[in-house]
Amino acid sequence: MPETLTLANARLMLPEGEMRGAVTLEGGQITQLRTGASVPTGAIDCAGDVVAPGLIELHTDNLERHIQPRPTVDWPHGPAILAHDAELAGAGITTVFDAMRVGFSPSLKSRHTPYARGLAAELLAMRDRQVLKISHFLHLRAEICSESVIDEMAEFGAEDRVGLVSLMDHTPGQRQFRDLDKLKAYVMGKNNLNEAEFAEHVARLVALQDRFADLHEADVVAHARRYGAVLASHDDTTRDHVTVSARHGVALAEFPTTLEAAQACREAGIAVMMGAPNLIRGGSHSGNVAAAELAESDLLDILSSDYVPAALLFSAVQLGEIWGDLPRALRTVTQAPAKAVGLSDRGLLAVGQRADVIRFGVEDGMPILRGVWSSGIRVG
Repeated sequence: MPETLTLANARLMLPEGEMRGAVTLEGGQITQLRTGASVPTGAIDCAGDVVAPGLIELHTDNLERHIQPRPTVDWPHGPAILAHDAELAGAGITTVFDAMRVGFSPSLKSRHTPYARGLAAELLAMRDRQVLKISHFLHLRAEICSESVIDEMAEFGAEDRVGLVSLMDHTPGQRQFRDLDKLKAYVMGKNNLNEAEFAEHVARLVALQDRFADLHEADVVAHARRYGAVLASHDDTTRDHVTVSARHGVALAEFPTTLEAAQACREAGIAVMMGAPNLIRGGSHSGNVAAAELAESDLLDILSSDYVPAALLFSAVQLGEIWGDLPRALRTVTQAPAKAVGLSDRGLLAVGQRADVIRFGVEDGMPILRGVWSSGIRVG
């Protein structure tokens, strides 16, 4: 059952800024906000810690990591989902859009077995049984340059409540992989290829793009509309990419690779999301635009943990240092992602919102989580 408690003497991160005060959680909702440093009888004294909305994660590959901890291992899905859920709760994430791949960008040493429909059914069943700590929604990552993507997407319907669909194209020579030298070093080293084998691999992927890209992109957009899902672009690089995204009705740009694309997204009213690891590491591992550069250019709206769940809160704290405004930075992992996907019941510390709340301190620039509540129930 949801707890009834008051977190007092805290730095409350409110929509309009920061306030010293207390927040009361009751019946799974936020029921009261009060100013001042007093600690009422029975309340938890936060001693000046930050209290903020629970974090909202829109793009994470973390579930896939748990179901396949090694390249040839298919871990039992129920325990994998539980471990993923617990890891996110422990990182302060109270809402997640679990990324599942539909379609496949072929690699050299693996074959794709469609898994998203089965995994989604298991996840939704566990959600219905209320065995998960936090809120889970579906995010389909659609590889448009693949043979199977449309058949896999056809297996989903409006009843699945797919929240987000991303348009993916990982063909070498463009978007994320426009620097072929970087891609060559990675692929040849990982797979022990020679120059001719790498060239053959690239040619095969380019041929798939020529065959499928335009047709499948239109079909994926149609399926997203059928689900009622928010549509996201991925790795937009040029203004032309953004023009196409806007024409499709894209609301969210995942990881634009250039300043030019991010600026075009802003002009088109498309929210810009960047990876927390990019911000923390000081740049993109693929050689693309740095998240910090977009932040300094006022072109960063949302942060995503991408492949490191613990990075989400850490990156928001770092962003607060860049901007000199912690409440604004925390909105990139709470209010802004909620707005981008149409969730109006969370992402804010406000009366009537879900009691998704985190408490943390900051030591040596690092956030130290001291409590996580999901719908009023303590989960971390």
